[in-house]
Amino acid sequence: MHLYMIRHGQSHVNLAEWDSGNTDEGLTELGQKQASALGKWLPQHVPSVEVIYTSTMRRALETAGHLAEAYDFPLTYDDRLREIGNNRWDHSAWPNDDLPRDYADYWASERPFSTVTPFTEGGETFIHFRARVGIFLEGLVERHREDTVVAVCHGGVIEATFDHIFNVGPWRRCEIWNHNTGITYFEYVEHPRRETWRLHFNNRTCHLEEMA
Repeated sequence: MHLYMIRHGQSHVNLAEWDSGNTDEGLTELGQKQASALGKWLPQHVPSVEVIYTSTMRRALETAGHLAEAYDFPLTYDDRLREIGNNRWDHSAWPNDDLPRDYADYWASERPFSTVTPFTEGGETFIHFRARVGIFLEGLVERHREDTVVAVCHGGVIEATFDHIFNVGPWRRCEIWNHNTGITYFEYVEHPRRETWRLHFNNRTCHLEEMA
């Protein structure tokens, strides 16, 4: 399996001046340009895909829409690809128009067994988040062993993917940052007595150079 994990384009919630808490916002004008550049670049380098998964949050949906148009291919929606704190502890998604507005004053990986949305009953912890991303990934292995898969998601989801694949414990010692529309490419292989995952690259942003 060839797995391309892609962070969404710049959203209003990514802006330094954003002060309205956690809401489901779409892309900025720059984010739309980033997503458009991604839609032009990716099919030239990954000409065929079997499935395009996307988070059900607006910033990811708008980004994935550019890929759906470029590939002339339908999207597959998956709540497990939502950013941390936007699902309940049982992995079900909060309604997009009624998300927990305030996160905890501690970083999720600092207290991995504490809810990241303490002001909303039923919120997930960092470990719940890691579990839902891991369940998504293991499902991909079962369904798409021979396929090329694209997943449009969030920076936290890509970090949790690294945690799962590299078998990181509850307390993380290194953050993995991804730019908006940065591409991470993993390959799942089945060689006896060898690692089952290969990391080819992380946070590739060649398509953004064409915007300059």
